[in-house]
Amino acid sequence: MSEPTTRDRATKEYATDEIVVEWQPRLCYHSRKCIRSLPQVFDEKARPWVNVDAASADEVEAAVALCPSGALRTRRPGQAKRRLRPADIRASENGPLLIRGDVRVLDADGNVLYEGDKAALCRCGGSANKPFCDGTHKTNGFRG
Repeated sequence: MSEPTTRDRATKEYATDEIVVEWQPRLCYHSRKCIRSLPQVFDEKARPWVNVDAASADEVEAAVALCPSGALRTRRPGQAKRRLRPADIRASENGPLLIRGDVRVLDADGNVLYEGDKAALCRCGGSANKPFCDGTHKTNGFRG
C-alpha cells in the first residue's frame, strides 16, 4: 500500500461568520447525501465545491449532519465543543460500517488515523483507502 500524501490528509474549510464546514476528502465515499440535500451549497462541478453562503447556517448544519462518513463536519465559531457520545456501529446495506459517536480509528501500531463523530469503514475489502470506505463497494459487486 502506498503512503498517504499530504493531500490525502488535508482538511479543507469553508466558512462564514456563523458556521465553518470542514471537509476531509480522504474520508469521503461519495454518498452524495450533501449534494441531494442542499445542491446550492454542495456542487461537485463547482470550484470550490462548497459555498456556505448559499444557505443559512442551520440549513448547512442539517445537510452536513446527513454525511455518513464524517468527511463533512461543521462547527459554530465561539461555541463550546460537543460532548462525547458512546459509539454506535451499523452495517449499511451493501456498504460500509457506519460508526456514530465518539470515534477514534487507530492503525495497527496505535497511531491515530482519525478522530471525530462519524466514520465509514470498508466492509467489502476493496477500498484503496483502508480502513476507510472509498465507495468501491458500489462497483465490485459487494453484497452484505
